[in-house]
Amino acid sequence: MKHNSIIAFEGLPFIIVSLILTILAAFWGIIWLTVILAAISIFIVCFFRNPERHFKDQDKLVICPADGKVIKIEDVDVQGVIKGKFKKISIFMNVFNVHVNRAPFDGMVKTIAYHEGKFLNASLDKASAENERNEVLIQTRDGRHIWVVQIAGLIARRIVCWTREGAPLGKGERFGLIRFGSRVEVFLPPDSQISVAVGNKVRAGQTTLGYLS
Repeated sequence: MKHNSIIAFEGLPFIIVSLILTILAAFWGIIWLTVILAAISIFIVCFFRNPERHFKDQDKLVICPADGKVIKIEDVDVQGVIKGKFKKISIFMNVFNVHVNRAPFDGMVKTIAYHEGKFLNASLDKASAENERNEVLIQTRDGRHIWVVQIAGLIARRIVCWTREGAPLGKGERFGLIRFGSRVEVFLPPDSQISVAVGNKVRAGQTTLGYLS
């Protein structure tokens, strides 16, 4: 199933309920409630927007998997789903960002690992290890690994993953979303060239994150 509708399917129940409540409040003549519910409906529609994104592809280019702000870039030694040294880029997504996540590189989904956890503020460093999260390990055609982690936040209460183990992913392809504020982390091979800096605002499927060696 392609997830390229202008509004993510997972948002439709929220949109429908909020619109029904808005119409009922208007029918009953409760103006203040109608205004509040209409504002909530607009917010929900905007939150689940799923715009088309385009980028000029290059052979080694890694594309950003999430909208938001780069809050940390570091070299790490991973002992988890994968083991070894990686460059880790953390992106914080606030409630006003597009929350559809995209594959940073072409490859095959080798592993998907979901972990239950807390719902701490996603901007905190400890959220990486303690919050609910979903790990997607992509193996490139030449055998390298790129690890994308969807992390729930203070308000986010559900991580959605549209892909499966063994499935191919194209660079920039939509593979999931996180509801209502969150964090996405990307782990690249240690010799990768990073093109973003802490504080940069980035866009999924459009901003260049870096280049593989």
